[in-house]
Amino acid sequence: MIEIPSDLHPDLVPLVFLLGKWEGAGVADFPGAEKCNFGQEVVFSHDGRDFLEYTSHSWVLDADGKMGRPLESESGFWRIDKDRKVEIVMVRDQGVAEVWYGELADQKPQIDLATDAVARTGASGPYTGGKRLYGYVKGDLMWVGEKATPEVPLRPYMSAHLKKVADQASLEEWAKNLPEDMPDGVAFFNQDGTPYNPNA
Repeated sequence: MIEIPSDLHPDLVPLVFLLGKWEGAGVADFPGAEKCNFGQEVVFSHDGRDFLEYTSHSWVLDADGKMGRPLESESGFWRIDKDRKVEIVMVRDQGVAEVWYGELADQKPQIDLATDAVARTGASGPYTGGKRLYGYVKGDLMWVGEKATPEVPLRPYMSAHLKKVADQASLEEWAKNLPEDMPDGVAFFNQDGTPYNPNA
């Protein structure tokens, strides 16, 4: 169930499914770069104003699934209007600033985006634009990104499957409500598979 924070700006209600901290893994593959599995942490937050603040950090995963070197970081601000049009300004650690436009699908939590403007510093690699698709599927956040360079036509380059992470306040509230006599580990469940009930 998706909860709407009481202090969320009304314009952002259609994007409420994005809120929270997400973690997971994906695959990166683009000509001229090493193909790799990566881990990712994404956070969508708000402060009552009419935008979501977005941050993403990803890192290479080694053969054992352990965190390696940083891969890509980006941050930005997401807005949506009354016609479900989404606009984003975003900067990346590679020396790229972008403006994205897109749309929230009708009757489902899916957002299609494409770059409208790209600015690059002298240190950035070749890049001319991209597309992204975000979807909320059975409680998980999934996304796929495409990019183009002067040498490579638009093609997929990254995709990930992310799961929501409980925030510290939620964990503390959950911990406060645990019964004092709750057993540990596997004993939490009765032998018939039903959850432990201290009042039974």
